[in-house]
Amino acid sequence: MSGRMVGIAIGVFAAILTTLVPVRVHAQVRVDIGINLPAPPAFVVIPNMPVYYAPSTPANVFFYAHQYWAFQGGGWYVGASWNGPWAVVAPIHVPAPILKVPVGYYRVPPPQWREWRREAPPRWEGHYGHEWHEEAHERDWREHEERWARHEGKGEGKGCPPGLAKQGRC
Repeated sequence: MSGRMVGIAIGVFAAILTTLVPVRVHAQVRVDIGINLPAPPAFVVIPNMPVYYAPSTPANVFFYAHQYWAFQGGGWYVGASWNGPWAVVAPIHVPAPILKVPVGYYRVPPPQWREWRREAPPRWEGHYGHEWHEEAHERDWREHEERWARHEGKGEGKGCPPGLAKQGRC
């Protein structure tokens, strides 16, 4: 087989593989958003929500479904650690539970939010969360956290999310 024929065969094989293996990829750009915390922050559950916030940080940092979320400079970022690295999240992919966090839980709310009700979520534009769908692991996390939050109300919780406690993060 000639070199040209081998090249064509490899190209055809690669094309077949890409059509047989569907991959769901959301482009992410890793960025430095200026959140540099010296140690893991303490997270506190937001009542009646599967989301936690960090009340002692100088930034809007949340924890949901085993991921850290930050709202900085008008945009959303997600990271696997409390200190990043952070990836940009398009508004349409921000999880609904994150978007429902009341204004009062944002440590550094944008100036235009100051007139909004603290107990209500921000007034997000219609495209926010539009394409977010609760994945199985997020649903499992939410259900687990909701059960934990009910127990916490009975004095059984320790003020640390179970997933973080197991990892020694608080």
